[in-house]
Amino acid sequence: MANSDSGVPHPRRGRPVSRVGVRERLRYWFDNTMAKGTPALIGWLGLASLALVLTVASAAVLIAPRDTRDNGHWPGVVWRSLLRTLDPGTMGDDRGSGPYLALMLTATVGGIFIVSALIGVLTTGLENKIAELRKGRSRIIERDHTVLLGWSEHVFTVVAELVEANKSRSSSYVAILADRDRVDMEEAIRARVGGTGRTKVICRRGDPLKVADLELVSPATARSIVVLSPPVDDPDTHVIKVLLALGARTWDPGHRPHVIAAMHDSTNLPAARLAAGPAAQVIDADDLAIRLIVQSHREAGLSAVFTELLDFEGHELYLHAEPALAGRAFGRLLDAYELGVPLGFRHADGTVTLNPPMDTVARPDDKIIVLAEDDVLIKLASRAAPPVVEDAIAAPGPGRRLPERTLLIGWNHRAPEIIRQLDGFARPGSTLHVAADRPDPTADLPRPANTTFGFTRCAPTDRPSLEGLDVGSYQSIIVLADLDLPPEHSDARTLVTLLHLRDMAERLGGPYSIVSEINDETNREIAVVTKADDFVVSDKLINQVLAQVSEDRHLYDVFMELLSPEGAEIYLKPATDYLRPGVTANFATLIEAARRRGETALGYRLGDRFHQPPDYGVVLNPDKAAPFTLTASDRVIVLTEE
Repeated sequence: MANSDSGVPHPRRGRPVSRVGVRERLRYWFDNTMAKGTPALIGWLGLASLALVLTVASAAVLIAPRDTRDNGHWPGVVWRSLLRTLDPGTMGDDRGSGPYLALMLTATVGGIFIVSALIGVLTTGLENKIAELRKGRSRIIERDHTVLLGWSEHVFTVVAELVEANKSRSSSYVAILADRDRVDMEEAIRARVGGTGRTKVICRRGDPLKVADLELVSPATARSIVVLSPPVDDPDTHVIKVLLALGARTWDPGHRPHVIAAMHDSTNLPAARLAAGPAAQVIDADDLAIRLIVQSHREAGLSAVFTELLDFEGHELYLHAEPALAGRAFGRLLDAYELGVPLGFRHADGTVTLNPPMDTVARPDDKIIVLAEDDVLIKLASRAAPPVVEDAIAAPGPGRRLPERTLLIGWNHRAPEIIRQLDGFARPGSTLHVAADRPDPTADLPRPANTTFGFTRCAPTDRPSLEGLDVGSYQSIIVLADLDLPPEHSDARTLVTLLHLRDMAERLGGPYSIVSEINDETNREIAVVTKADDFVVSDKLINQVLAQVSEDRHLYDVFMELLSPEGAEIYLKPATDYLRPGVTANFATLIEAARRRGETALGYRLGDRFHQPPDYGVVLNPDKAAPFTLTASDRVIVLTEE
């Protein structure tokens, strides 16, 4: 009892709480109301206007009763006061006693302040709303759209490919979520991509790592989600974190969009695939680039063919269900489409078969892999196939594959796997010589089965060092980019090496083909003067694969099968093996000539346009009836197994 009366705070009650007055509570309530923004301010101004009008009208009843009666009593004075509050010019026609006119003047002056404040509030609120919209923080409401998460140089390639892919649709949407200003992103896309036609690109500012920000682009209703690698030191870690953020999201049971991402370090693949889950497709970018380099080395001109296949601006691959062709042998399917060429099947179990034996029968649940310009053009032929020109078909010649001598100039982290895959394609007795400006990096590599090693320390940009390699004794040369340097610097060094090699080849009579790795697509146009046989722009090709797989996830298996050493691959063979040089034929005749050899003809490459962009002489899936004449310098593009 003594403690309770002594004024000492009770230990469990803490410090005495001071009483809050009514005035402070009202001020606190008013501050909270004002903090609600423009709507609250407009509400207060409305109340102030109402209070002013009612006060003036009531005062007029008391001070000037005669004038009040002359102006409609109290309701009429309320109306007149309201008009003077909103429009100061109305009081110019007022008549009445002095007190009445003074009250109307009070309403007018008060209205000036209230309306001015209202205009200021509305202007500020509108500016804030426009600024908020410019930030790109509003949620989009779309369905069946493509979502791109992140921002880098890759976004322009992917957007351009998606725009081209969606040309046949009445409308399509691409939503980009990145931690950048929305206006800056839109301006960059307009500058780099240009017009997007029927495809609308919507940019939103947010962090793809935050689940709440992901909702800005409505991922739940998207057709596919592409996770782009950012321009940082460790892009794979960032991509994996984005995949984890997507995995943490709760998806609708009936719909989950297809997620696509690329890993630039193969060692990160297991972690990425675990983070992404079974519904996602994680692409091994390093492996894809290596396969493209090896394939291009195997056949000069293959990089141009793969660029055409992966680019939506031209002919690409589609998986097409055609139950009407069930039961027909593959050899009879080759002329089934008027504007397309079948390459093989994707079976119901997910396996892919390219260039199967010609007597392989199509099953009802098979999807036919078709090379066509657009999916809307894939239709069964409505008329008889064009006639085959028998006199133009050449007799099959003997095989020409012999042990190879390959020179690998430069070194990066892809080189060991390139060497392993080169050995898988090589004939027994082949030779691979490595030249790099470093100690022998091949010393610790396992010895290949079909290839013997050699190494010379060499500065790739130094002409005397290159001349000491006896380059004329090799059939093919691969020039790797120095990935430890900035892309522009690396490409500049590669261009110098290519110029030296081409000049040496012309002096020696052009004895070898050159395959080069380029970082930036814009440098390929500059590098055309070097007349290298192939340029592998790995980043662009990988981004094209991302765009292709975002449209159809099963295409990735088709591409991997095409680039695999096992099974059927694309070859560029001498045209004289199929057609007699100088004899006019058509593509139907070329298809028949390849079919008799158990191969699928995809098109041809013209030797006199070998170094002319943009197609570099590649003609895929031409009109089957259009006549053409091939020469000994031309190549036929076929799908076959050797």
